[in-house]
Amino acid sequence: MTVLPWQPGTTPLMLAPMQGLTNRALRSYFIEHVRPDVIFTEFMRVNTAPAGEYLNAVDRQDIASEQDGVPLVVQLVGHGRVALVSAARVAQEAGAAHINLNMGCPYGRMGGGQTGGGMLRYPDDLAEVIPALREAVNGSFSVKIRTGYDDPDQILSLLPLFESSGVDFLVLHPRTVVQKYDGVADHGVTARVVRETRLPVIANGDIRNAADGGQVLGETGADGLMLGRGAIADPALFLRLRGGANAEPGREERRAELVRYLREILVRYDKLFCGDTQVLNKVKEIIAYLDEPELAKPLKELRRAKTVRAFEAALQGLC
Repeated sequence: MTVLPWQPGTTPLMLAPMQGLTNRALRSYFIEHVRPDVIFTEFMRVNTAPAGEYLNAVDRQDIASEQDGVPLVVQLVGHGRVALVSAARVAQEAGAAHINLNMGCPYGRMGGGQTGGGMLRYPDDLAEVIPALREAVNGSFSVKIRTGYDDPDQILSLLPLFESSGVDFLVLHPRTVVQKYDGVADHGVTARVVRETRLPVIANGDIRNAADGGQVLGETGADGLMLGRGAIADPALFLRLRGGANAEPGREERRAELVRYLREILVRYDKLFCGDTQVLNKVKEIIAYLDEPELAKPLKELRRAKTVRAFEAALQGLC
């Protein structure tokens, strides 16, 4: 029997895979401070015509069964049965215990091609890919998916395939691929999927605060939550959902939390990346998810900083 990456009987809170953001340094911060129940790698691109390797050497270095005691799910993005199965085997040989297939990324080739959300444009191919991956993966095998390519009901037609193939759980973002992040996540669809499948469903999308998370769990019956943009903006969201931090922090508390977060990320990124420009570019990707009107001025100064020293000085504006 496959072991899921969370404890039975619990409601897991997962850190979403976000390309360019959830690198091992950021994951380590989350693990140390808020300890998600499950974490994911950034997606690993599968080479469909490899000159010897289906996964590149840099990605392979990030593969493990866990990180600091937290189960780590390796997410693959690609297409074609042979390439995906081969990549899954490579990942397992490198230590992966949990494999996830990205069927939701809406950007670039991942949205308009045959990979990521683009896989939903070729549903007939899925009948070949999904069972083959399930057979090749020894540990848990899951799918992260949108509701459809351009039809929000498409997910319902895919449930029998996922069930018969033995997929272990679904992570559902209730927007279509063509929507990208426009509009709102329709968790009414999440609730319908929960009702119509026996598979565990993890709800993802527009969970920005504790109230959002509680409402999604209550209204959908989902087995857990995956936190992405909301968690990048506020890592304490994990604690707030567990009742371990104020659900609605005051202005000064929020400012202090943010300063501690960004200062520590600077330190961790200085060890992972090379030079002020690269470190600042990566930190500013986090700041892009902060949308708090009362912090508009200090956040603008952080975005304008050209050196780490200038960024650290600008952080004083948040104190």
